[in-house]
Amino acid sequence: MRLLALLFAVELLLAAAPPYKERWVPKYFYDEDGSSLVITDLQFPTVKRGIASGFIAKPKDKDKPVILVTSDGGEHWTVMPVKEVPRSLFFLEDGTGWMVGERNIWRTEESGRSWEKVKDSPKDISRVWFNTREHGWAVGAHKQVLESKDGGNSWTPLAAAALPPVNPETTTYGTVTFANGKDGIIAGWNEPARRGGGGDLPNWADPEKAKHRAQWPSTMVLLQTRDGGATWVPATASIFGRATRIAMGVEGLSLGLVEFNDSFAYPSEVFLFHGREGGKSERIFRQANRAITDVLLTKSGAAYLAGIEAVGSIRNGPVPGKLKILRSTDFQNWTEMPVDYRADAHRAMIAAPDEDNIWVATDTGMILKLVREQ
Repeated sequence: MRLLALLFAVELLLAAAPPYKERWVPKYFYDEDGSSLVITDLQFPTVKRGIASGFIAKPKDKDKPVILVTSDGGEHWTVMPVKEVPRSLFFLEDGTGWMVGERNIWRTEESGRSWEKVKDSPKDISRVWFNTREHGWAVGAHKQVLESKDGGNSWTPLAAAALPPVNPETTTYGTVTFANGKDGIIAGWNEPARRGGGGDLPNWADPEKAKHRAQWPSTMVLLQTRDGGATWVPATASIFGRATRIAMGVEGLSLGLVEFNDSFAYPSEVFLFHGREGGKSERIFRQANRAITDVLLTKSGAAYLAGIEAVGSIRNGPVPGKLKILRSTDFQNWTEMPVDYRADAHRAMIAAPDEDNIWVATDTGMILKLVREQ
């Protein structure tokens, strides 16, 4: 009787509590026995059209590369096979898009429903960005930044990318973004090679050794343009960690995400850059138990951070953590938003065609939308 009374009291409290005005609701969740879906990227070029990339993994079987597409704002998703495991996506509003695979770059004119391999694709590319159907850039390992003026059919090395005084063998340009077709940033890192390190074992397989494997200083490499990529200005800075994401907004503001290895006190830090104030930067977020993996800066100036709850000293383990999404409108006070209790991840990705349609995908096969209730 006491237990029933307690449960009844809890239900009354929940019923009396004011409902959340905003919450993250799953719009797609892969739930097939004997397999799992790993999402590698998410794009929403328009409110209605969305595309996710990834692969279906089965024990003792080859990974099956797939694309997920929606044309009704995420209400229904179609899973379609592709010929190569995708690393990342980029789309324009007209449905033209590019998929970076493990070996090639692919192009679509149909919002991801069919793909054509780009001939003579550059190797070791991680991401692309196109300002128009013809003019774009590709970034990747070995200090690579390439420019295309014919939709990706041919590529030319960007001379400014070679200027930073760092070793090409240990330098990766990992992210590229533009705010308005004119202001753009390409960011990456140089990490000195370790000697006598921990071998090929992941940190979770040898936690004791990982705990003492110090985070070494690295060099952040930046290329910035204010004329649509006609000219680029290189810069370097000594930091700990990797600059893995840049999100540009209005008024010259941008967010930068830096991620660290397991031995560092914090899993990640987020910085605010003031591009029109002499490049001034300030750290605006870090928590020991929040590993941020993607950032978004909206046109109104709202910042969103997506990541996971980091538990224990080995944060990059095989078990996913609870999905966590935070928002701030002043870059100082952060609100943790209500997220479906089933959502977990190793990494999370954000996509937003506008401020009323913001999406997050997890590498564990879930796609969620921010729902605003009256």
